[in-house]
Amino acid sequence: MTEKLYISWEEFHQHAKQLAVKLKENGQWNKIVAVSRGGLLPAGILAYELDIRNVEVVNMSSYDGDKQRSQNDIDIKSFVGEVDEHTIVIDDLSDTGNTFRLLRQEFPKAHFAAVYAKSKGKVLVDFYVEEMPDKWIVFPWDL
Repeated sequence: MTEKLYISWEEFHQHAKQLAVKLKENGQWNKIVAVSRGGLLPAGILAYELDIRNVEVVNMSSYDGDKQRSQNDIDIKSFVGEVDEHTIVIDDLSDTGNTFRLLRQEFPKAHFAAVYAKSKGKVLVDFYVEEMPDKWIVFPWDL
């Protein structure tokens, strides 16, 4: 994947707000679980847009730089309390779906969202805004 697709701050903010609209139309949410680090920024936007103050974080890493780890090498550190059907687990991107596959095991009652999803990863999230091509996505905070 040598081709890159750059996302601007404005595009990201607009897409995160569009995700909030989708979520408002599809449920009552009382908690957000952000996947650190990529999910931290969309979690903040969703927290404001959905008026949710209960935001928690699960720490995990599926990449070493630009190299993706195997599913068995993904390290999860969860500091999350009770998760129910009114919880949204959010990340910036569902790429291969490995992160969400593991999180679905960890939080079986939750709903899962990403601002962006690629073809392999979109089946593992309940909500996303934009389907992305199979290119390396460069987020504004990566510049």
